[in-house]
Amino acid sequence: MAKIAWGITGAGHFLRESLDVAAALSGVEFFASEAGAEVLKIYGVTPPSAPREDKSASTFACRAFAAGTYDLLVIAPATSNSVAKFVYGISDTMITTLFAQAGKCRVPIVVLPTDTQEIIDTMGATKPMRIYARPVDLENVEKLKLFPGVKVAATAAELSAAIAEVRSRKE
Repeated sequence: MAKIAWGITGAGHFLRESLDVAAALSGVEFFASEAGAEVLKIYGVTPPSAPREDKSASTFACRAFAAGTYDLLVIAPATSNSVAKFVYGISDTMITTLFAQAGKCRVPIVVLPTDTQEIIDTMGATKPMRIYARPVDLENVEKLKLFPGVKVAATAAELSAAIAEVRSRKE
């Protein structure tokens, strides 16, 4: 069975849906950035198992990718900030460092960015909201789609399908 490292960034959009996808899977270990831990509290939700929180960019989990501990990295949901850092190779948070290390170890990566369309209707922590993605955020998502070994999902259903596809290749 494939083991999944699942990163949670500071995004509220797709948060509940992402955790629903994760809850249907086995072998998932959660990692929350500092902002991810904050947003979990704000939204009053918890992953199926307690996430590891690490405030350092040089994370303990990096060596686990090289050691073959994880067969897949999922980052869902991913903020526009995290996506921009992925695209430009910035590894200054736990989640961006996990992304870089997984890529260097050729571990498949699945990302569900929050900004996949121009107008986003979402449920905030307490009420529905409308968000307008910036052109730069949409451009970064398109650039991320070109990365070898990275699948970009636009919905929770696509996230689930991408994970299933990677897992079927591993088993």
